[in-house]
Amino acid sequence: MDDSQLRSLRGEVLDWRHKAVPASAHGRTLSSWLASRPRLDELDTPVMTLSSEALDHNLAAMAAWCADRGLALAPHGKATMAPQLWRRQLDAGAVGITVANLPQSRVARAFGVERVLIANEITSPAGVAWLGEWAREGVSVTVFADSLAAVDVLARAGGGPIEVAVELGAVGGRCGARSVEDAYAVATAVRDAANLRLVGVAGYEGAVTAGTDPAALAAVDAYLEDLAGLFAALDFETDRPMVTAGGSAYYDRVAAVLAPLSGEAEVVLRAGSYLVHDHGFYARIAPAGRGASGPELRPALRARARVLSRPEPELAVLDAGRRDVPFDQGLPLPLGIKGAQCSQISDQHLFVTGDVAGLGVGDVVELGLSHPCTSFDKWNLIPVVDGGGRVVDAVRTFF
Repeated sequence: MDDSQLRSLRGEVLDWRHKAVPASAHGRTLSSWLASRPRLDELDTPVMTLSSEALDHNLAAMAAWCADRGLALAPHGKATMAPQLWRRQLDAGAVGITVANLPQSRVARAFGVERVLIANEITSPAGVAWLGEWAREGVSVTVFADSLAAVDVLARAGGGPIEVAVELGAVGGRCGARSVEDAYAVATAVRDAANLRLVGVAGYEGAVTAGTDPAALAAVDAYLEDLAGLFAALDFETDRPMVTAGGSAYYDRVAAVLAPLSGEAEVVLRAGSYLVHDHGFYARIAPAGRGASGPELRPALRARARVLSRPEPELAVLDAGRRDVPFDQGLPLPLGIKGAQCSQISDQHLFVTGDVAGLGVGDVVELGLSHPCTSFDKWNLIPVVDGGGRVVDAVRTFF
């Protein structure tokens, strides 16, 4: 990555555009503010923070788990859209960064990511032409294709060679050819295109199910076995082809089914949310959370919100809302308050109900969050806090 671009983030002048920092930091560079060793309790609310210890732990734990199983890791950058964190993931052994679309690709390009997996189809001629130019400059860019029409768009773009992985999908899922036979035809078309290079097969097992019962896990395994079968059936245009799968929920099954291919393939896991984990969705569905093989991850992501009102005996209204915390995979969890739960969220208010007798107006409530992917997009600067309550870094996001 481009170290000068990363260093430049520390020179950004803080002001009203950065809602995570106090007014006392306005007019100072990020580097200067951090050098003043600010404390967490100096930050206004609402605010979202990251734990430095949890980040360190999760980075090392996932890297070790993948290495032990012969898996390469190209974490999905969309989870954070934070080049500072991407750099840490690459330094911990990741082979590249995954993105989901062209705008995310441009962020990766701006920060000098040398290997990018676009885990999606790109079908705009202008976008594909840009990818072809990027590839011609020597950056490794891999894009997915699931149809002859998608291959035709890629083939007409020129430039390249653009690396292509054929995507196998599932009925009712997102993109991806709906049968191994259709995927084979797509692979043939890729090989026939002068500016394309067939480098692997790709899939996303999370499109098969959202469950964790034995039948759901069996369906995930069956899908991954089809992906392995597709890999075995194809002739690739590279010495070490890739087979890639894996969100942040079923990477234990990816390891069980696909890791045996590591002698002949680069088996690439694309999990992204492992780095920050959570208190809700991934705490339940990630492998270790359901008693399966996986690193023991720690939630690095939290929010702090302040009580605005106590209008009823069993209701406290906080100053965090949909603009500040995720809610698509479950409401935040009040931490350290037995018998209380978040029951409703609006644009700027969060309702905590139940045993809230100990809360008064102005008190700060710490919140566990659910689903990192819809947390980071709400903050353009996220303080990183150590165990002693000091702000030791701040992560800039680009959404």
